Amino acid sequence: MNLAQPSPAVPVIRPRRLRRSAAMRRLVAETRLHPAELVLPVFVREGITEPHPISSMPGVVQHTLDGLVDEARRCVDAGLGGIMIFGVPLTKDATGSGADDPAGILNVATSRVVEAVGHDIVVMTDLCLDEFTDHGHCGVLAADGTVDNDETLERYASMAVAQARAGSHALGTSGMMDGQVGYVREALDAEGFIDTAIVAYAAKYTSGLYGPFREAVQSSLVGDRATYQQDPANATESLRELELDIAEGADIVMVKPAQPHLDIVAAAAAMSHVPVAAYQISGEYSQIEAAAANGWIDRDRVMMESLLNIKRAGASIILTYYALEAAARL
Repeated sequence: MNLAQPSPAVPVIRPRRLRRSAAMRRLVAETRLHPAELVLPVFVREGITEPHPISSMPGVVQHTLDGLVDEARRCVDAGLGGIMIFGVPLTKDATGSGADDPAGILNVATSRVVEAVGHDIVVMTDLCLDEFTDHGHCGVLAADGTVDNDETLERYASMAVAQARAGSHALGTSGMMDGQVGYVREALDAEGFIDTAIVAYAAKYTSGLYGPFREAVQSSLVGDRATYQQDPANATESLRELELDIAEGADIVMVKPAQPHLDIVAAAAAMSHVPVAAYQISGEYSQIEAAAANGWIDRDRVMMESLLNIKRAGASIILTYYALEAAARL
């Protein structure tokens, strides 16, 4: 007679138990978005009296000064964490003189926004010359047509002080010149702007996805920026740039574009002791809009999925043209 006890049944592992309803999925979600983590990039154009649509970015416009202030108030009402301002001037020249002119469009717009909502949202400004130069590059050109790194740093320092005087809370050093964070930090501190933060574009890759942005700022660029923006083939180089920017005094570091470089976002988040931002750039936005317009994807679902992916990769701040719309859904 066999007195052996029967073996207990092997339990069936069923991960799907935690996916069976929307309420359950919400309960166990590992990654969550919040409006306070979103920053809306905005364009303000000199000399217009009505919003000007950007054809390659459906739903995005170049604002008038008054329209920009209204948009900033909408950002506050939506609970966004910040607004990043880009200026579009009427005239340009070789050195981008409008960038540090107190009466220039970016500095005037900054003052207006800070006066209206500066206690309720972080007002950020783009610190780069490309919108203001007639050649479209992010710096001053040498005689041979290359960008002169050190001459450009002088312009960035002047631009930084002008933006700080206009009231900007955080300056986005997006030009990718060597030593730019340290040079700007020194200039700000020397003028007493010790509390003005620096958002360093530590990993800004040269990309074909910037095309719609160049329409938005009416860029004059001919050629590309491959000699100073980073090669998409490289990862170690980007992390080295990130370390350098933090050592020079960056308060926040940025990866741009976001979606194609989520591996860099994750690596930056793992090594950085300052907040990591990621910029979902114009081409990323336009890809979603174009596919949705053709009926190929569910626009709203992909919009939210794309932002969640950036957050899951490790970004604590996301710049996105979807910021207001996404905030309304959270």
